[in-house]
Amino acid sequence: MKLLILTNYANGLWLFRKELLLSFMEDGHEVFVSVPPDENVDKLKSLTCGKRIITMIETPFERRGNNPIKDLGLFMKYCQLLKKIKPDMVLTYTIKPNLYGGLACRLKKIPYICNITGLGTAIENGGLLCKILLNFYKISMKKARRGVFLQNVKNQNFMNHYGIAQNNSGLLPGSGVNLTEHAFEPYPQETEGIVFLAVIRIMKDKGIEEYLESAKTMSKRYKNLKFWLVGEYEAETVSVYKPAIQTVVDQGIITYFGHIDNVGEVMAKSHIVVHPSYHEGLSNVLLEAAACGRPVLAGNISGCRETFCEGKSGFGFEVKNTQSLIDAMEKVLALSMQQRRQMGESGRRWVERRFDRNIVLQAYKDELSKCTKSS
Repeated sequence: MKLLILTNYANGLWLFRKELLLSFMEDGHEVFVSVPPDENVDKLKSLTCGKRIITMIETPFERRGNNPIKDLGLFMKYCQLLKKIKPDMVLTYTIKPNLYGGLACRLKKIPYICNITGLGTAIENGGLLCKILLNFYKISMKKARRGVFLQNVKNQNFMNHYGIAQNNSGLLPGSGVNLTEHAFEPYPQETEGIVFLAVIRIMKDKGIEEYLESAKTMSKRYKNLKFWLVGEYEAETVSVYKPAIQTVVDQGIITYFGHIDNVGEVMAKSHIVVHPSYHEGLSNVLLEAAACGRPVLAGNISGCRETFCEGKSGFGFEVKNTQSLIDAMEKVLALSMQQRRQMGESGRRWVERRFDRNIVLQAYKDELSKCTKSS
């Protein structure tokens, strides 16, 4: 089969779906990927299976822009791609590829699978834009004959309530986690301090403000704590958060690593992983933290709470609430080092049972098999 994948970020495809791409090639499928150009595209080009390679199609568009003229241009590009490649199946990820790619596939009568990795800020915040997007989803998803995948029950129920994918939705365990690539790491000694780590994009909805404020407060209470931060700025957040982060870095409160490709190396040296995000489809960071064997502190929201067992592998807290995050930090610090180590081990067992990435691979294989049988 010819498979066309539409997404908005090459590195997301590389980090969370390269196993899926390889499995497609191993099964003899011809794989095309449409993605905006950036420095991560070369990573996908490096994926090979024998003589099979991925055909990359660089399709520029603004991931977060709301310009209707530019978005119409993206829709037209997708229509042209479908006409040129004539794929047997299209897989879409993230909002714009789901909406404009899904609509293009519907009009061209090409089977497609949409993966709604999260509802996004516009829908979470409500208002007129939310209503427009929900109606757009309803139109785009209606003919996704091979299904619409969501990543948590709350999101699935929300979409179904608004008449979206009522008869063709399914649940995935997020993107799953590669349990070999993200191996269990021994819990570090705490003789030189206890390290809290946050791996988040630097933006308000990922909880950066609460993390910085809690670090300031806890650094005053405890002299043996270290706070690490990994993540890149969004273009629109640099002017807002860069000065604030630089201030706490200069004060010795935060160690900021910026964007790094191998988060696992930093995670292995940490003791507790914090994820203060306001909304998630299903958090890859928390899956990787649990796979690594680290206790987690996470917002008590759908997309996070599924990744840990309260009191056994982590603690939840109220999002948008610095004091609640501080209380969770106090809870985990009240434990002994041995208890924190055991929480990490419990987290590893949790993801082994529920979030192996092979579950996701098999779900897509099953859908492609149905398509083959019905053609």
